[in-house]
Amino acid sequence: MLRVGSKSACMACRNLVSTNMGVRFRVPLQKLHPFSRAIHHRYSNNTNPQRTPHRTAARYFTSMSRLPMRTPKPPPGSGGHGYQQQRGFWVARLAARLLKLRYILLGSAVGGGYTAKKTYEEWKDMLPDFSEYNWVIPDFVWELSEQIDLDKLAKALPEIEEIAKLLPDLDKIGENFAFIKSLLSSETTGDPPLKATDSSAATTPDSSDKQYKKSSDREKIDQLQEDLLRTQLKYQRMLERLEKENKELRKVVLQKDDKGIHQRKVKKSLIDLYSEVLDILSDYDSNYNTQDHLPRVVVVGDQSAGKTSVLEMIAQARIFPRGSGEMMTRSPVKVTLSEGPHHVAMFKDSGREFDLSKEDDLAALRHEIELRMRKSVKEGQTVSTETISLSVKGPGIQRMVLVDLPGVISTVTAGMAADTKETIFSISKAYMQNPNAIILCIQDGSVDAERSIVTDLVSQMDPQGKRTIFVLTKVDLAEKNLASPSRIQQIVEGKLFPMKALGYFAVVTGRGSSSESIDSIKDYEEDFFQNSRLLRDGMLKAHQVTTKNLSLAVSDCFWKMVRESVEQQADVFKASRFNLETEWKNNYPRLRELDRNELYEKAKNEILDEVISLSQVTPQHWESMLQKKLWERVSTHVIENIYLPAAQTMDSGTFNTTVDIKLKQWTDKQLPHKALEVAWETLQEEFARFMAEYKGKDQDDIFDKLKEAVKDESIKRHKWNERAMDSLRVIQHNALEDRSITDKPQWDAAIGFMEETLQSRLRDTESVIKDMVGPDWKQRWLNWKNRTPEQHIRNETKNELERLLKLHDDHTAYLANDEVTTVRKNLEGRGVEVDPVLIKDTWHQLYRRHFLKNALSHCNLCKRGFYYYQRHFVDSELECNDVVLFWRIQRMLVITANTLRQQLTNTEVRRLEKNVKEVLDDFGEDLEKKTHLITGRRVQLAEDLKKVREIQEKLEAFIEALHKEK
Repeated sequence: MLRVGSKSACMACRNLVSTNMGVRFRVPLQKLHPFSRAIHHRYSNNTNPQRTPHRTAARYFTSMSRLPMRTPKPPPGSGGHGYQQQRGFWVARLAARLLKLRYILLGSAVGGGYTAKKTYEEWKDMLPDFSEYNWVIPDFVWELSEQIDLDKLAKALPEIEEIAKLLPDLDKIGENFAFIKSLLSSETTGDPPLKATDSSAATTPDSSDKQYKKSSDREKIDQLQEDLLRTQLKYQRMLERLEKENKELRKVVLQKDDKGIHQRKVKKSLIDLYSEVLDILSDYDSNYNTQDHLPRVVVVGDQSAGKTSVLEMIAQARIFPRGSGEMMTRSPVKVTLSEGPHHVAMFKDSGREFDLSKEDDLAALRHEIELRMRKSVKEGQTVSTETISLSVKGPGIQRMVLVDLPGVISTVTAGMAADTKETIFSISKAYMQNPNAIILCIQDGSVDAERSIVTDLVSQMDPQGKRTIFVLTKVDLAEKNLASPSRIQQIVEGKLFPMKALGYFAVVTGRGSSSESIDSIKDYEEDFFQNSRLLRDGMLKAHQVTTKNLSLAVSDCFWKMVRESVEQQADVFKASRFNLETEWKNNYPRLRELDRNELYEKAKNEILDEVISLSQVTPQHWESMLQKKLWERVSTHVIENIYLPAAQTMDSGTFNTTVDIKLKQWTDKQLPHKALEVAWETLQEEFARFMAEYKGKDQDDIFDKLKEAVKDESIKRHKWNERAMDSLRVIQHNALEDRSITDKPQWDAAIGFMEETLQSRLRDTESVIKDMVGPDWKQRWLNWKNRTPEQHIRNETKNELERLLKLHDDHTAYLANDEVTTVRKNLEGRGVEVDPVLIKDTWHQLYRRHFLKNALSHCNLCKRGFYYYQRHFVDSELECNDVVLFWRIQRMLVITANTLRQQLTNTEVRRLEKNVKEVLDDFGEDLEKKTHLITGRRVQLAEDLKKVREIQEKLEAFIEALHKEK
């Protein structure tokens, strides 16, 4: 270390004393560093005791001592001893300095690490927040990343040597490009090497050299084209291999997601959300001219041009029914393509999944599509406008929505409807006139282009070709059959047709066999284009061939169109929603917005409540109604066929015998059936009564038509349980055989029933007689009415027959022939010509009235005959067998009514309720039936409002998901 003595200022400056390891050096002032001399001169006259030059110099030299100093050379003649000491001193100082480097390095490391950390934090703060995009990578991906064996994945990737083999020979390509450059430079200098020689000139050695050079140059150009094509094919194979491996990895990832799909909330894919919007729009019938302008890919083409085959190649499955030259696509088929873990297909209105990797499921799917098509076609038609909605999922499938339309035809053949051609044109135009629809125009390359019909139709709908993609199918057949392959080049360059398009593609969809698989078709297509002169000669570009490139291009165009138009469509439906809501508020301010399905559910509950009310009917009400209706139904038979014939007999024995026989016959054949008919009619009447009562209780009149239809259909379907008929017959037979009246009230009840019945019949008979003879003298004078000639004859006949009855009060029910002759002659004597049939008919009514009056008189006598009946006294005047008959009939009615009431309340009401539920369920599943039964502007307005809201909400959800995907 250098130490400065505490002498005077001059001594401190002149003499620098350094002591280290016993060595002292004296440095003259002239040899000091210039800075030292400056310090000496500056502070030599300083008067400040605090800042003396001694202290200042000491500080300066202390700092200077830390700098390395040059070792002085030893003086000559010293022998090197002092130099050795000085050398050892400087070695020690150098070691000390090197040891201090560790502190410098440590400090630099700490400081550098801190600076790097601070810089990283600043850079990290500048990045945007990606937390809201975590949905792009699901949770299962992070879980799967921990489970994937990276070593296996690394082994699955191609080796660098294999990749190097696929790379082109750069030296050779450099030579080829140099050759091309020389050709171009020679053309610019005016000395083209490929310029043809003058044929008229003589052949010289120079010209032969030029011809040889020309042929060699052409060979090099051909070789260069082959090398470029070979290189493209190598890259194509490598790309397909990597895509295949990527497809397998994605399948593993999606399967992992599929296993945990029930543990997490399922998010619908973007294409599924969009497809749902299209499904709703297909069923939406707007009254506000809100047209569906959302994009979809419309597949059009001539019949048998290969539309369906192209669509199947895009979907990677043979999903459509096939035919040989006949029309197979009879209605539009909307196919939603999306990516999924398994290759499956599903209809919109069905929960069944068809595994497209199994041939049985593929056949079942094709059969189901064919059935749906034929079902959608109305009788007398060939094609239908009804859309069949189908979704297909699978690994590696491009996301898009395609609509396969019936093929355009030029002639209506046998078996087709007369308007088939016009219907197909109208369906195609309806889909293509959507300004945002992408038209996939399919042209058969194996036939003459001039025979195409669809190109003119597409040109009309999209004259600028801003949304049309042209596809030429069956290129293998076209190359084989066409004498001029350049015609294909003209087609795919858009020079042969007046139709314009965004892009032109050439594809091969198999050899024409329906049994070919998708993989075999892909291999065939790849082999064909690999060996095709169309691609080798540059007539077709590599990006214009294969259905894979086509599907990628169509998908990109589809999503571009979706992003450009979907928000505009959302605004249109938003305006439509405002219009519908305004109309509802002005017309139905106090009613909820119930659509047809909600109104149907409300009506369904009301009808079921009305049916349940049947179970609340009292037993007394049921029995009184059944008894009354049953007697109304059988009273005529009892009076006319049982009572009157038996009452006209002369003694009680014959009366009872006749009654027993006729009652037995009636019970065996007619009575049980009549009773069941009465019970069924009573149930219908009560059901209708409750429906009518509910209709008046502030019920919505919009349900009247539905309730009436449900009532009629339920009654039609209800079949009475006739297994109880045999037991009912036995019960009725036993009731009619019982003749024992046990008490006076039963006797009086029977007499009252008999009197009521006879009086009713007497009134009916009086009315019939009155109609036969016409008005009497009082009515003729007061109401100015006259008798007709027939009524006059009948009146004269009646008067003659009444005189006969007065003479013979106990006359039988029938007139003898001589009595008829006598009456006729008496009338003829008064100038009245009468027919014998008229005499007998008039006698029947008069005798009936006479008999009923006598029966009523006898009934009054029998009121006091219960004592004689109970004691079994025989008295001709009080022999009341007719009262017993009416008691037996009355008791049978009571017992039958009780039995039918039990069957109604225990069985039939529940069965009717079940029938009503079945009818309501059937009507609920029949959209056409509901639309017919629940109608009106209110219903249609609620339906439109619900659909527009649903469309708008789904469009907003789709737009939100679309923005997140961006």
